[in-house]
Amino acid sequence: MSASSSLSDVSFDSLDAWLAWQESLSVTDIELGLDRSRLVANNMGIKAIAPTVVTVAGTNGKGSSVAMLDSILRQAGYRVATYTSPHLRSYNERIRIDGTPVSDQDICGAFERVEFARAGTPLTYFEFGTLAALSLFSDAVLDIVILEVGLGGRLDAVNIIDADVALIATIGIDHTEFLGDNREQISLEKAGILRMGKPAVCSDIDVTSSIKRFARELPTQLEILGSSYRFSDDGDHWSWWSGDTVRTELPKPSLAGDYQLGNAAGVLMVLEILKGRVPVTDIDIVRGLTDISLPGRFQRISGEIETILDVAHNAQAVEAFVRTLLRLEPRRTHVLLGMLRTKDHPSVIRSLEPIVDTWHLATVNARRRATGIELYASLKLVAGRSAHARTYDSVASAYQGITGIVKPGDRIVALGSFLVVSEVMACLADRQDPPDIVN
Repeated sequence: MSASSSLSDVSFDSLDAWLAWQESLSVTDIELGLDRSRLVANNMGIKAIAPTVVTVAGTNGKGSSVAMLDSILRQAGYRVATYTSPHLRSYNERIRIDGTPVSDQDICGAFERVEFARAGTPLTYFEFGTLAALSLFSDAVLDIVILEVGLGGRLDAVNIIDADVALIATIGIDHTEFLGDNREQISLEKAGILRMGKPAVCSDIDVTSSIKRFARELPTQLEILGSSYRFSDDGDHWSWWSGDTVRTELPKPSLAGDYQLGNAAGVLMVLEILKGRVPVTDIDIVRGLTDISLPGRFQRISGEIETILDVAHNAQAVEAFVRTLLRLEPRRTHVLLGMLRTKDHPSVIRSLEPIVDTWHLATVNARRRATGIELYASLKLVAGRSAHARTYDSVASAYQGITGIVKPGDRIVALGSFLVVSEVMACLADRQDPPDIVN
């Protein structure tokens, strides 16, 4: 990271200008560590941001878990704030209060406070945003804040705040250059959000020994899916129970995928722990589960040619996506794939093979991008001589290329990165006739 000669009078007139400047401050996208963020937060006087804080970590399922918690708690009438990342179309999506993205003006004001308080301390783009969000939350009157970890947990900027309840979703292999190359190492990094004496929940049915050991040594109470709480898929409905609490005839979450029941089960365990602070009713849970808005998670856009968007970018997430897709009516499927260079391309491609009729490999607009040519090299490693694909220098050109060959009844699938979904959304928004959103 390069240090910047920060001046307290640095200011910009627009959110875009602020974000461009923050990106210019660092030569790296990610630099883990809490010291910088903690120092600036102390300078800003950020202490308590809400009476109750839930922090969510995990490889997959974080965003879904945050969205479910937010939906149920707001149905119960609580004033809820969420911090998530990355965003799809607008930076404001990251910071929401009562379900509404915070305005450009308010975010710019928070950035000014961060810039004044950092006094030359170098910050990454993510750290700037995290501190701005915490500043906005500390100034608001809130009942509960839900924080999504950006990467890992132990050294992520979000972890400067002590959570009243920590939720760890499913653990897969991702970000190996920062977190380790196996589930035990990665889990230990995620477990860093746990606090002594503060309860924690794990919604991964295959919880690792490193998480159990970490919780035991703190010590803290760890609620484990399949042990201290359980759920069953009852067809059109599902059931959940823990101890003497039993919930039956629950509606399935309005997010596609059987894996969402595991995420929902973890969310209900968090609410069970918090029932003395923020009680919710059965009606709140029913309404909250059926009214979740989370673009980019098996998002189906209907039409003569269906488009499905998903931010899945590692093998575990892509395998879950494929299982869900295979339950739909078969269609000729054109896959638009774009990924970062640091991801496991062969594993993702291998997982996608069963559903692909034509490959369209795009270069995403990111510093750590993998080119379409690099993705094609990975495809050849997996498929050998049978590998055939079109490569493109952008997601937009890939989408345009697909639309030139698709026929009525075909399906377009776009995934591999938030950046892919974002750019395809922009392409769809340019259509004269807006498509119908199925999910």
